[in-house]
Amino acid sequence: MTDEIHCPDCKRINEVLSRVGDRWSVLVVISLARYGTMRFNEIKKNLGISQRMLSLTLKQLERDGLVNRNQYPTIPPKVEYSLTKMGESFREPVSALGYWALDHLAEIDAARAAYDKSD
Repeated sequence: MTDEIHCPDCKRINEVLSRVGDRWSVLVVISLARYGTMRFNEIKKNLGISQRMLSLTLKQLERDGLVNRNQYPTIPPKVEYSLTKMGESFREPVSALGYWALDHLAEIDAARAAYDKSD
């Protein structure tokens, strides 16, 4: 594997990061990593996300191979979500990003306040 990234690679990296790097995808992956298998409404309640946005996010994460969707033939239907093997491998970098954000919240708030004050 080469350390060089070529322009065609940048385009593909951008595609992936625009999906898995958005705020809701990151938070869904963190939730599933932390709590394990969850039902739709558990994720929704945990994140405070709208039903529509969660549905879109889960579909994209499933499409990208990061999330499993298991539907059980019960009435009412029972659907559970969990991380795939690839989703589990994404756990470490996503957690690092989350912890970085938590560790720097005060600094970010101070920088924003200073910036806003200078306007």
